[in-house]
Amino acid sequence: MAVTRWIAAKRWLLGHPLASAELEAQALPKLLALPTFASDALSSVAYATEEIMLVLAVAGSVAFPRVLPIAFAIALLLTIVVVSYRQTVKAYPKGGGSFLVSLDNLGLPPAMVAAAAILIDYLLTVAVSVAAGTAAVTSAAPDLADYRVPISIGFVLLITAANLRGVRESGTLFAVPTYSFILIVLVTLAVGLVRCLDGGCPQAETAALEIIPHQTAITVFLLLRAFASGATALTGVEAVADGVLAFREPKAKNAATTLGVMGIISITMFLGISLLASRFNIHISREIAGEYGTVLSQIGRTAFGGGFGFYALQVATTAILVLAANTAYQDFPRLSAILANHRLLPRQFRNRGDRLVFSNGILILAFLAILLLIFFKAEVTRLIQLYVVGVFTAFTLSQIGMVRRWQRTREAGWQRSALINAVGAAATGLVLAITAYVKFLHGAWIVVVAIPLLVWMMSSIRRHYLSVAEQLRNRTERPMPGPHRVVVPVSHTGAATARALEFAHLLAPAECTAVHVKEPGHEDLVETWARLYPEVTLAMIEPDGRPVPTLRRYLRQLREAQPDGFLTVVIPESVRRTGLVALLFRPRGLVLKLALFFEPGIVVSDLTYQRRRRMPDQDHPRRIDTVVLVSELTAPTLNAINYARTVDTEARFIHLAIDEDQTERVRQAWEAANIPEPLELIESPYREITTPVTRLIRRLRHHAPPRTSINIILPEFIVPGWKGQALHNQTSLAIKATLIFEPNVVVTSVTWHLDPEARSRAGWRKFPLAVGGRKP
Repeated sequence: MAVTRWIAAKRWLLGHPLASAELEAQALPKLLALPTFASDALSSVAYATEEIMLVLAVAGSVAFPRVLPIAFAIALLLTIVVVSYRQTVKAYPKGGGSFLVSLDNLGLPPAMVAAAAILIDYLLTVAVSVAAGTAAVTSAAPDLADYRVPISIGFVLLITAANLRGVRESGTLFAVPTYSFILIVLVTLAVGLVRCLDGGCPQAETAALEIIPHQTAITVFLLLRAFASGATALTGVEAVADGVLAFREPKAKNAATTLGVMGIISITMFLGISLLASRFNIHISREIAGEYGTVLSQIGRTAFGGGFGFYALQVATTAILVLAANTAYQDFPRLSAILANHRLLPRQFRNRGDRLVFSNGILILAFLAILLLIFFKAEVTRLIQLYVVGVFTAFTLSQIGMVRRWQRTREAGWQRSALINAVGAAATGLVLAITAYVKFLHGAWIVVVAIPLLVWMMSSIRRHYLSVAEQLRNRTERPMPGPHRVVVPVSHTGAATARALEFAHLLAPAECTAVHVKEPGHEDLVETWARLYPEVTLAMIEPDGRPVPTLRRYLRQLREAQPDGFLTVVIPESVRRTGLVALLFRPRGLVLKLALFFEPGIVVSDLTYQRRRRMPDQDHPRRIDTVVLVSELTAPTLNAINYARTVDTEARFIHLAIDEDQTERVRQAWEAANIPEPLELIESPYREITTPVTRLIRRLRHHAPPRTSINIILPEFIVPGWKGQALHNQTSLAIKATLIFEPNVVVTSVTWHLDPEARSRAGWRKFPLAVGGRKP
């Protein structure tokens, strides 16, 4: 019931699952793509001018006339970057942005630096945007200032839920606030300019306020700091290049058009806000902003004289600042999935959720953003210092990569294209150097340190996956194993033990032994055993510490004494409840299974007997139907196939068709391996694992003769250490948890242990593939 209620709540919150075939229907038209991918860039204009002025305020009001020249320099830089990225979009229509451009043209290490930088930028985008949106709320309602952090967390949770519902739904949801913000800002600028033409510009309330300078001179360093702070207006340009695949066909053309429109709107609003801030003689400092509001709010109050126009601007600004985080929610999961495909992040990031979005990436982004907001108390000023460094690192590497590409391909007009990207690389590289220098002690050092750490993590993950892949690819056909032995650990002579012994005999082993670790009262067990099961040997083991380690040592010695063949341990478990909580009341079986899971050469069959279910068929099985689940044709799968042949000559081999490319790859490998048994495909249109398997088992059980047990064989590979195990999808664990209480079902784990000493040296090697091709 609890599971059913959870599913119902999930359906209510996120909607019903979408089939994989509906992926293309989720593609975005340009009208929805603009608010989806450009909300960050468009919203940056709401605080970029203010960030320039806050830095200049150090020198007092006399420094504010420098706002316009700095704004024009940033607008020129934004134009260069937009033009450069339009070329990137057309050259790399598969998306991936800076990462794939750097990978294709500069190699793996620069590509990892670009990926790390842009991932950090997306994380900061969420934190800064939400904090800025909260600041807009507290500007209109100062009494809420003490609740910045809870309000910010609430905004993050709201955006997370919206994005988990799907790309198209979130785009539709965020379209109205984005276009409303563009409209109200343009109207505000128009009203302000008209008032300036009609008898002179009105003056803001703060025009008469005196700002006490902290330094008397306007130094080059101060101007560079102001420029670096205002360069936040460029954040979000990368997003369109990362999300090309989300556009409708023709994807590259539509993405380039959207990028161009975004650039025009952003530059217009940014220059307009900077111009009116200068003409309205707005003064700003940390203290003034707390009392009189942000620069944009002061422009609105001055242009409209308060009233509806001002509050409409505030509401629209709050909405766009909060929803600007949606850009990161769209591209952080996409980039994470691309990196996972290239074995630089855990493969769980590749998985699409019920609504065809990369749910794991969305949830991780939300979690990290909330941590940032808590740590920095949702203060824009503190968070903004971490911003921009990652953006311009990715910008610079991308533009350098594009220059290399034009030099390599020499396509028609390559000299012009190379020149455009070279100018972009020089400009963004200069800004990167300036930003890192002037902001280093103000918090940018955190990003400078975080990028190498993230690169180190990516390279470690890649080396792990390459090492695992190298061992799994060793698909040399092994000779048929030696005699099959079965061991049944027992603690009493109950119905679960009887059923386990029946199942063990149906495996047709060369040897079947029951094992008991001596405990008080074991003499009664020996006497009862001799009467009930005289044909089965009961081995009594002297305890050496706790029962589970003692049994584990015994089984290891048994395996080492005869290494050929399979050693199957059938673990009987008798439970009253049918939920997973039932296992907590009988932890010995769970601990034993976990211990044997990491013991090489031992197969574990988990047999659960449900005492409350009055089903005679589960007491005495008379037949076994074997099903082997095949995900890839690797060494563990071949090992499981050999095992299945020893226990059932008519075993069935099932592959869940979740991903078309993977299914075709498995089918071709199956044929190439000349495996005589057919490979059956079961469609899983909603990318589920457990539901199709459960339906298959129930169908087999329904058509099987009475007293038939379904033996589900799971090929599993074991990597050394819990850290390495965490990098892999725990699909087998989910299947076990689902099937453990299915009547007349036995789950058998055939494990393949990888060499803990194996290390791949290919971690820094350039990928031998074309962009968009099959991953190595």
